[in-house]
Amino acid sequence: MYSSFREAQEAQPSAQVVGANRPGHVWHVDLTTVPTSAGFWASWLPFSFPQQWPFCWWAAVVLDHYSRRVMAITAFKAPPTSEAVHNLLDGAIEKAGTAPKYLIRDKGKQFWCPEFKDWCDRKDITPRFGAVGKKGSIAVIERFIRSLKRECLRVILVPLHAQAILRELALFADWYNEHRPHTGLGGRTPAEVYCGMEPASQLARFEPRARWPRGAPCAAPQVPVAGNSGAIIRLEVCYQAGRRHLPIVSLKQAA
Repeated sequence: MYSSFREAQEAQPSAQVVGANRPGHVWHVDLTTVPTSAGFWASWLPFSFPQQWPFCWWAAVVLDHYSRRVMAITAFKAPPTSEAVHNLLDGAIEKAGTAPKYLIRDKGKQFWCPEFKDWCDRKDITPRFGAVGKKGSIAVIERFIRSLKRECLRVILVPLHAQAILRELALFADWYNEHRPHTGLGGRTPAEVYCGMEPASQLARFEPRARWPRGAPCAAPQVPVAGNSGAIIRLEVCYQAGRRHLPIVSLKQAA
């Protein structure tokens, strides 16, 4: 079974690219290490430490390609087994109510094994390798991991306790999905794309210029004026669960 799986994968043309045409069509899964507050270091042999807790966490991420929505995220104390990874995917599938048609991953030992292939067969999922250097391939989840590290994990003291790191990852994922607009999505958030919601950027706008004609065009996206021109607006900033690195910015009309 393993040899046939390997032969089938190697027989696929390297230039063939799977494109996502709807939410839930293509998912990514990947792992990355995250240094803890104890420091990501290793001494010389024979006293060197492996890449595991308490020196680092192993973060696992499941991402929807079409919408960039985080479908699941968690942390392990050591490199997870294939069973642990597909248990995470099982939870994401149950929560989403559907399984993807394609699952893009790398050749990590968790993914390149008979157990993972059997799990994909049971779920009727086609596993695919990410195409290194191809636009829109593994760059999608690698870009999310970069954001996770730069905008969250490098600006906090990464906790040593499991419940604490899981909470920080969940808060970032919720903020990323619901409140962080993406240039690649036309200024929309992953949740807006995934759920088919009307983007906030395309709702009626406030016009602070009193003499600006209500019917005159504005900068893209061109949307109508809410109420009358000359509105007084205020900028409000709050934070996801009080985390200063997770700002939620909104404009509201002053009373």
